[in-house]
Formats: sequence, C-alpha cells, structure tokens
Amino acid sequence: MSRIGKLPVAVPAGVDVKIGEGNLLTVKGPKGTLERKLSPDMHIAMEEGQIVVERPSDLKKHKALHGLTRTLIFNMVVGVTQGYEKTLEINGVGYRAAKSGKKLALTLGYSHPVEMEDPEGIESIVEGTNKIIVKGIDKEKVGQFAAEIRTKRPPEPYKGKGIKYSDERIRRKVGKTGKK
Repeated sequence: MSRIGKLPVAVPAGVDVKIGEGNLLTVKGPKGTLERKLSPDMHIAMEEGQIVVERPSDLKKHKALHGLTRTLIFNMVVGVTQGYEKTLEINGVGYRAAKSGKKLALTLGYSHPVEMEDPEGIESIVEGTNKIIVKGIDKEKVGQFAAEIRTKRPPEPYKGKGIKYSDERIRRKVGKTGKK
C-alpha cells in the first residue's frame, strides 16, 4: 500500500476544490487558482473536508500514480494557501543581479548581460545584488524557473563561483599544487 497515497489531503477553510470531468481538479484559494488534469485511472473524492485518492488495482503503474496524484493535490492546496519560494545566491567577483519591471538582468562574467523574463504566475525579487527569490503558487513552475536561472552559471567546485540555491552545499575541490 502506498504510504503517501493513502493519506487524505486536508482542505483548509477558504479553499474551494472542484473535481471535474476526467479528474480535472480546480483548487481556488486566497493566493489564486490552480488547475490540473490528473490521471483518469485514480478515484478522487471529497469526504468530510478532505480529498481522498484511491487506486483501482495493485498494478505497479497504479501504485506509482497513487502517491504522485496525492502529492500533486497536496502541492496545489499548499500553493493557493501559502505559496512557494526558492532562494538563489550569486557568488563571484562582479557577479550580480538587477530587476527592471518583469525582466531579470544577470551579470555573470559573460561579454553580455543575461536577461530573463518572469513567466506568467511567477515573480522574482532581487535582494541586494546577490540574492534572488523566486515566488509563485505553482511548485513546479517555481522550481523550473529557479533551475533555469541556476543553469546560466552553475556553481563551480574550485572557488564556488556561480549561482546556487541558498540551501545547496557545493563540494569543494583542491586546486593544483605547485611543482616541487
């Protein structure tokens, strides 16, 4: 039995959940509305203010979808109530970030500044010159945009220069030693 899948998802006050045709789930809350089409194999039902996900059989595919479906629903509920955010840090001499409107301009040691536009539903905030916070209600989009920012200059293991997540640990390497 899926340990995650069998847990019910509590729906807090102020959150409206609609289960439509073909498992189209719409979650409406104080921060916004999220909509997602979930696997038609899973049975999703509302019971006493909780969302319960059940699987039709014990096939490996259904076992995998059971926990996934429940987690996707949980992430939607958390997103519309609290929202998600990822923090990135820029390390390196001359590396910095600036924000103008919906454009994020990154100076990362290239011959040109790297410009990125905030996707719909995602907001990026620059604190100081070396801290970027990506906020939004959709966990998947927040993580994806943060990963796209990080790929512009991933951290390198010798000096630790680049863009890294604030909770990421960079495994450092020792450089070359001089000739004896």
